[in-house]
Amino acid sequence: MSEQIAVRFSDETAETLEELVASGRFSSKADAIRAGVESFLEAERRRRVGELIAEGYRRVPQRDAGLDAALDAAAADVARALDAEDGGW
Repeated sequence: MSEQIAVRFSDETAETLEELVASGRFSSKADAIRAGVESFLEAERRRRVGELIAEGYRRVPQRDAGLDAALDAAAADVARALDAEDGGW
C-alpha cells in the first residue's frame, strides 16, 4: 500500500529536479523525491541505531580482557607486597 503526499517546492528546487530527470538520473521528479526521502530516512535509521549502540556502551562498557588480567595481576602483586610487609592482614 502507498500514500500520496502533496508537497510544494521552490521554483529552483523544481528546476533542479527537472534537470535530474532530463539527465536520465531519475525517470520522474516523483522518483527523485522518493529516492531523496528514502535516503534521508535510512540515514536517520542508522543515526538512531548508532545512538542506541553508544547508549548501550555507556550503560555497559566493553571490558578489555588483557587489561582486566593486568589489573588482577597488579592487585595480586600489591596484596603480596602488603602481606610481606605486614606479615599478613
